[in-house]
Amino acid sequence: MTTILVTGGTGTLGRLVAERLRADGYEVRVLSRHTQPYAVDLREGGGALDAAVTGVDTIVHCASAQKGDEQAAANLIRAARGAGVRHLVHISIVGVDRVPLRYYKSKLAVERLVEESGLGWTVLRATQFHDLLVMVLQGLSKLPVLFLPAGVRDQPVEVAEVADRLVELAAGAPAGRVEDLGGPEVRTFESLARAYLKASGRRRAVVNVPLWGAAYRGFRSGGHLTPQRAVGTGTFEEHLVGRFGGGQVRTGSGRPQA
Repeated sequence: MTTILVTGGTGTLGRLVAERLRADGYEVRVLSRHTQPYAVDLREGGGALDAAVTGVDTIVHCASAQKGDEQAAANLIRAARGAGVRHLVHISIVGVDRVPLRYYKSKLAVERLVEESGLGWTVLRATQFHDLLVMVLQGLSKLPVLFLPAGVRDQPVEVAEVADRLVELAAGAPAGRVEDLGGPEVRTFESLARAYLKASGRRRAVVNVPLWGAAYRGFRSGGHLTPQRAVGTGTFEEHLVGRFGGGQVRTGSGRPQA
């Protein structure tokens, strides 16, 4: 039986990947910092990581953090080479080579480590998940006025569709850099924010604010979009319905009204 290791296997994406691989009959190992028997901090590596990859045919690398991704990838690659892993599948982000955001630069560096690893490899870039967009809008809407970066569009994708694609890639031969996976619609950030407010029952004034800096210019120019690869099917509104239902308006007392 083929054994597949999923790093970040308890996260939003990794959990779905692991579930789908098990349903397809694979032996799955879930690696995360706190989940036994493969509780490993990839940034530290060591013997626990070596044990986790021993006997593994394919690794699906979903783990990510704001800091330390490059060291984590280097440790994983070292262990994978030592264990004779056949295939390393890595999920990245559309625009990491076009938007000069620090986190994106780190993700691009990880891609290069994967490409130069000496392992059979596959890299998939996807647009931002619906879940992340909701989390961002939840944070922004804590204020009475919802401030948005002016002129920015987004192309969110349903995380389950990304999981399905990663499972398909993990089951195949190493394919190098494959075509990007984007959500079905390129939308203004304002239209997405208003859809979120309606679904979550929040009333907020929406104000578009011009920002500055190279990263903002990269987002404003659409460097994080892939309209030619709008192959996802789940829309943001469909995600919101699944998350919030029909949406309600909150009164000053905090009680929802239909």
